[in-house]
Amino acid sequence: MVFASPHSGRDYPAEMVQQSVLSPLQLRSSEDAHVDRLYADVPRFGAVMISATYPRAWVDLNRHADEMDPALVAGVSRVGLNPRIASGLGVIPRVVAGGRSIYRGKISREEAQERIRTVWQPYHRLLQAVIDESLALFGQSILIDCHSMPREALSAVRSGKGRRPEVVIGDRYGASANPSIVIEVERAFRQQGFEVARNVPFAGAFVTQHYGHPARRCHAIQVEIDRSVYMNELTLVPHSDFNEICARVGAAAEVIAKIGAERVPMAAE
Repeated sequence: MVFASPHSGRDYPAEMVQQSVLSPLQLRSSEDAHVDRLYADVPRFGAVMISATYPRAWVDLNRHADEMDPALVAGVSRVGLNPRIASGLGVIPRVVAGGRSIYRGKISREEAQERIRTVWQPYHRLLQAVIDESLALFGQSILIDCHSMPREALSAVRSGKGRRPEVVIGDRYGASANPSIVIEVERAFRQQGFEVARNVPFAGAFVTQHYGHPARRCHAIQVEIDRSVYMNELTLVPHSDFNEICARVGAAAEVIAKIGAERVPMAAE
């Protein structure tokens, strides 16, 4: 069982802060703030926890390395432009939350490739190595891709009970994980009192698509938690009951970690 948080990094390079037209707080608006803290107890449950240190605004680890934005990176072709890139959310983001531009102009292709080489590649090499190790040891791997989502993204979304969800489980509509595992992950969060929905509005992006191959015994599930549940979205300051939310998420993670342990003998057969 592997947990990973690709968007909770908050070590902003000095050159980015200097080059950006945004304030440090505005730069952090697309960050999955404190998600690594929500899952801090995961290693105690016998699972692996990987957390990014560089921020999403510097390089997005949940995008393919080739998703370069021609509106930001000099010399990049417009061929293969997809909606994510067009909206400024390629592997090197052009904007943060609310569509606010990070820079005044473009950055060089060499600078973009350096970010890929020094941040994107090491993260995914490590994640792939841990997944490969899980496969070698246990015959399968289960990746939980940990994220947070803005409250406004849920304004028109309702769970099966007609309530606004607090947690959205993404399995790319059944393509990235065995359905029985997804059901158990959903149940773990529901048992902790969270309102849970599946795939809407977030079904999973590059990470779940790239690492989720149920036929090869590699399962990947994205978990999005409503940021307003545990922090002030404008200031990024945790709520007074943050420790309680951490305990509930941790309890769900402990149950999820046991899913992998309980499936090992079956996989070994």
